[in-house]
Amino acid sequence: MKISKLLTDDAILAEIGGRVARRRLDLQLTQADVAEQAGIAKRTVERTESGASAQMSSMIRILRVLDLLPGLDGLIPDAGPRPMDLLKRKGKVRQ
Repeated sequence: MKISKLLTDDAILAEIGGRVARRRLDLQLTQADVAEQAGIAKRTVERTESGASAQMSSMIRILRVLDLLPGLDGLIPDAGPRPMDLLKRKGKVRQ
């Protein structure tokens, strides 16, 4: 399923959880393996994979273990100054 703004929050959480579970299985890891490597409880991995809400720090730890952390960079791109804004401000950085 493609994640879009038309989906409910619960549907998006379920899709993310399913993707995390599929990746874990592709890497032939158990939930206990992921939990141990991430330094979180196995129950947290279970809840995340079932589509329950999770703390961002727990999700980052899980993504790190599953080698999915680079995908976060595209989630919220680093926004630098736009060229036209620099020209208008004559090179001065907005504070």
